[in-house]
Amino acid sequence: LNDVVFPPTEEERHLRANDRELNLSYKYADNAIKTSKYNIFTFLPLNLFEQFQRLANAYFLFLLCLQSIPEVSSLPWYTTVVPLVLVLSMTMAKDGSDDMNRHRCDKQVNNRQVEVLVEGELQSEKWMDVQVGDIVKLENNQFVTADLLLLSSSEPLNLVYIETAELDGETNLKVKQALTVTGMLEDSEVRCEPPNNRLDKFTGTLTLKGETYSLDNERILLRGCTLRNTQWCFGLVVFGGPDTKLMQNCGRTTFKRTSIDRLMNVLVLSIFGFLMIMCLILAIGNGIWEYQEGSKFAAFLPKGVNAPFSAFLTFWSYVIILNTVVPISLYVSVEIIRLGNSFYINWDRKMYYPKNDTPAEARTTTLNEELGQIKYIFSDKTGTLTQNIMTFNKCSINGKSYGEKTEKVDFSWNNLADPKFCFHDNSLVEVVREGNPEVQAFFRLLALCHTVMPEEKKEGELYYQAQSPDEGALVTAARNFGFVFRSRTPESITVVEMGELVTYELLAVLDFNNVRKRMSVIVRSPEGKLTLYCKGADTIIFERLNPSCSNLTEVTTLHLNEFAGEGLRTLALAYKDIDPEYMEDWKLRHHVANTAMDEREEKLDALYEEIEKGLLLLGSTAVEDKLQDGVPQTIEQLSKADIKIWVLTGDKQETAENIGYSCNMLREEMNEVFIVSANTAEEVRKELQRKMTPDGTEEPTVKKSRSGLFCLQKTETVADEPVNGEYAMVINGHSLAFALEKDMEIELLRTACMCQTVICCRVTPLQKAQVVELVKKYKQAVTLAIGDGANDVSMIKAAHIGVGISGQEGMQAVLSSDYSFAQFRYLQRLLLVHGRWSYLRMCKFLRYFFYKNFTFTFVHFWYGFFCGFSAQTVFDEWFITLFNLVYTALPVLSLSLFDQDVNDWWSFQYPQLYTPGQLNQYFSKRAFVYTVLHSGYSSLVLFFIPWAAMYDTVRDDGKEIVDYQSFALLAQTCLLIAVSIQLGLDTHYWTAMNQFFLWGSLSVYFAVIFTMYSNGMFLTLTSSFPFIGTARNSLNQPNVWLTMLLTSVLCVLPVVAYRFLRILLWPTINDKVRYKVRQDKVLPPTPRRVQARRTSTRRSGYAFSHAQGYGDLVTSGKFLRRTPKTKISCWALVKVIIMCYYVQDFTMQISNMFYYRCIHEM
Repeated sequence: LNDVVFPPTEEERHLRANDRELNLSYKYADNAIKTSKYNIFTFLPLNLFEQFQRLANAYFLFLLCLQSIPEVSSLPWYTTVVPLVLVLSMTMAKDGSDDMNRHRCDKQVNNRQVEVLVEGELQSEKWMDVQVGDIVKLENNQFVTADLLLLSSSEPLNLVYIETAELDGETNLKVKQALTVTGMLEDSEVRCEPPNNRLDKFTGTLTLKGETYSLDNERILLRGCTLRNTQWCFGLVVFGGPDTKLMQNCGRTTFKRTSIDRLMNVLVLSIFGFLMIMCLILAIGNGIWEYQEGSKFAAFLPKGVNAPFSAFLTFWSYVIILNTVVPISLYVSVEIIRLGNSFYINWDRKMYYPKNDTPAEARTTTLNEELGQIKYIFSDKTGTLTQNIMTFNKCSINGKSYGEKTEKVDFSWNNLADPKFCFHDNSLVEVVREGNPEVQAFFRLLALCHTVMPEEKKEGELYYQAQSPDEGALVTAARNFGFVFRSRTPESITVVEMGELVTYELLAVLDFNNVRKRMSVIVRSPEGKLTLYCKGADTIIFERLNPSCSNLTEVTTLHLNEFAGEGLRTLALAYKDIDPEYMEDWKLRHHVANTAMDEREEKLDALYEEIEKGLLLLGSTAVEDKLQDGVPQTIEQLSKADIKIWVLTGDKQETAENIGYSCNMLREEMNEVFIVSANTAEEVRKELQRKMTPDGTEEPTVKKSRSGLFCLQKTETVADEPVNGEYAMVINGHSLAFALEKDMEIELLRTACMCQTVICCRVTPLQKAQVVELVKKYKQAVTLAIGDGANDVSMIKAAHIGVGISGQEGMQAVLSSDYSFAQFRYLQRLLLVHGRWSYLRMCKFLRYFFYKNFTFTFVHFWYGFFCGFSAQTVFDEWFITLFNLVYTALPVLSLSLFDQDVNDWWSFQYPQLYTPGQLNQYFSKRAFVYTVLHSGYSSLVLFFIPWAAMYDTVRDDGKEIVDYQSFALLAQTCLLIAVSIQLGLDTHYWTAMNQFFLWGSLSVYFAVIFTMYSNGMFLTLTSSFPFIGTARNSLNQPNVWLTMLLTSVLCVLPVVAYRFLRILLWPTINDKVRYKVRQDKVLPPTPRRVQARRTSTRRSGYAFSHAQGYGDLVTSGKFLRRTPKTKISCWALVKVIIMCYYVQDFTMQISNMFYYRCIHEM
């Protein structure tokens, strides 16, 4: 074997243990890592190249190039260079600091020491020098050097304990176990899969002395893990450096953009087009003026410049002058606002869970405002709505139900019992101790069929480490009833059965996965009897039962129904005896499939299906998983905010229904809760259509449109349809598979979206993601997915916003999420407070930012008509430079970071305040057009009033004041005061910071102009500071201050009048609540806590089995009744207007109780 060299292929990796010469010939990556992006030579060019790929930066670089042309530029270079250099420098400093940290970390990791076996001796080497195929020795508390095949350890049975917190965030220890044959690896070959990012999967084979052994993820130690509670272990390097699964998972993640980001991109391009139109108009004006009037100024103009060429140059000159319509500081300001609002989430003590010391965390800073626009929430059930702390409550064994509430069982007879375990039915203990064969077989199955690892810290003190809380609860139950799982090896399981130590030979483990929904073990008893034990979902187990179990199946189904009424999680248990000859044949075929490099999983699944047939039913288990605190109240609040909640769970239909009633998603007062549980595609279609209309003839309304930056992307939207009443839909995974097909997905979506609540049960992780993608595809709505387990990761990544719950199932969901916290109840605060505030602040910022910059630019535009279209600026050059960077930057940032319409208490009192965000009412294309029109009006006032006031005017001493510099000073001062007043009108919540920045900016402005317009500055730099004495000579004139007052009043008056009339005649929910807040001068009382309780009054459960339960009652011909399409009569409209007039009369306090009555009823 040593003489044979297997060339590597793209499909697999080949290596030989401790043979560096051969392994180096394959040119595998070494173990050095590099996460840095730059070095000392590439930093400046690469970083600038990356930054100039952004449209705004490239645009301003283009302007800078234009300004270098004397014939074009009418502004000094610093008006563009200062803002551009400031933005580039800030970004460059941040990127440089981040990359220096990455260099430092890379160096620290690459220089770590590890012991490597070289020619039979251990020697210390740096991590970066370790090669694929080397055998390394790890010691306790040491990081795993590379992806290793575990060979041996200091623990019995070659076990090792590892902590994967650096890899997946989980702090609980995991157990890995080496093959028994890998203690000595002479002449051994390993073939395995190529490098990939699957943390939970490894496929390979080990060839040793002619024998081939299967390798899977249980034999692999991944880089990033830490060895714990193990003195030492040896491992074979399989993947190194960039090929390790840790580094393979460090690729670029999908970048999520908010709807406001997409809208801003469209608006910025529109603004560019608008800028070109303005420049074209002014250029044409210049050409006409040059043609008609230019000859009169021939003595002052360069010779040979004709009208068309002058217009061409003027066009580019105005591109420079009017560039402020797209300010470079916009994107920087947006990022600062998002970062600040993310800190608010991280610092919120009301979202801190002290039990686990877990604060809320904004894992991204780019999606905060999207939290204020959520329309659909997709939630997992187990561990998200429930605590995921399992307790064994009831069971059904051989047709008899156990677990009725009686006195607490005394397990003192069992020395190995878990003292924390509680059960309330002594009859079960009695039959176990009497030796009932079916009952003992039931608990023997629970003790054998699992993947739990035991740990005995002290003699008699057993601790179980389970991959899921369910398995831990079931193994603990078996332990207390006399079947104590003690230890396991790769070939055996040891159990103490009623005080007697019994060791079973473990022949095969048929693993659980989300498709199989079951697991099995095949064991040989000391007497030589071969038995397959299987546990799984009841529907899956019942399909594989022997026909002789039909009567027992019916009885067990009734018991499952009883368990369902209590919201318990269930599993069915079954077994079969296996013929030894068949087992030998099956085991050979299993070994071939288990060592196959291609399609291993498919081959194994086929063998599992073959042997898991003809099972004999033992019974079922019922495990309780309680709701988390505050879940019903949270769901009620979110429903009031018009957020639709869909639960996507792998649990059975009846369990999900019962939890739905427990947490107020399903309510008795709903018009109908209907079930979709058909078994064929055509039946599913009929059921969906029957719920929508009586005859199912009406087709769904699908609107086709185009979207995207250049409207190149075709989109289809399923229109919302109004519904009379409240409805809910429950659909199982089998029916959902048909409904998600291309020709039926619109039918499913139409029906589901007419319901307030949708529950999808028995769904796979892939189906969860498909449901989310379906809603994203056909609904113009923002989606949020929340879950706690690895099976929720695909759903979390598919939604616009993913939220991870740090619970009992590890940290995979958290690591894939955008936001995380410990309890579902914190979701209402995340959305109704932080999300709504972030959206409101961002919209205010954008409206105000576009307003002040359009106003600034329009003043230049109007001035062009009075200066011969000569590209002369109306403002001082330094004012142009500092307007966005100094005078207006901090006040608008303080608005965007501190403003709130109402506080968090009122936000919870009136969840309806959330609705405007879902409808994009605060910022949209229409709101942008209104802002542009508002800016146009303000610019007319700010140009023509100062122009008229300064025209042919003299000072108090009789000297003229009509020079250009005095007019420029007056115009720019009026502009700054007007936009500052507008900012004050937009501010609802005043803080000391708002006051400081607003008044401070105005103070800085006046300080700057008196400094820059002084004699000293003029004498120092004459060309840069030409406005000598302008501030002193102009601002001491009363007519100048009167002009400022007049322009401010004229700018603000229409805004105040419009807002007053709008609040008076068409008040929004926001207006009503704010008025209510102003009326309540006293601090509102603490809200009364509503006790969480089940709203259902039915005594029976909601059909926990999969047979027909209450389905006929629920689906008895009712359908979703949509609101009839009727026209409002003129008389009704008149009555509404008259009523609104009297109701909205703020001057009559007696009408307040009527006007705001709707607030209290919401």
